Amino acid sequence: MTDKSKSYYPPLSGGQKQRFSIAVALVNDPVVLFLDEPTTGLDPQARRHMWDMIKTVRDEGTTIVITTHYMEEAEELCDRVAIVDRGQIIALDAPDVLVESLLATGFRNKREAKPANLEDVFINYTGRTLRDE
Repeated sequence: MTDKSKSYYPPLSGGQKQRFSIAVALVNDPVVLFLDEPTTGLDPQARRHMWDMIKTVRDEGTTIVITTHYMEEAEELCDRVAIVDRGQIIALDAPDVLVESLLATGFRNKREAKPANLEDVFINYTGRTLRDE
């Protein structure tokens, strides 16, 4: 975001605002970082770049607590997931453990799993590079 260092906040794009908010939150090198729906409203490139940034911060030792409605995001970013229903935690474990527990009940997804999705198609056509346009 160096190229936007002299910009005002209101005209920034959604992705730029999200990255700025995380940068501000990281200024004091927090031990724990709370992110509320960090990729809502982002295009696929900005979303994937936000994931990369979150993983980097996590891998550097910061504990990150994320709230999200995107289960793919939780699977990608989280070591543990709490599923909350009506204000109560009804499941808490590693994403793979939760999925394996469901499969152990005999559950089978009716949708065919494909090795790529429409988001992958979008990124393939438009490029993986983050664009701030």
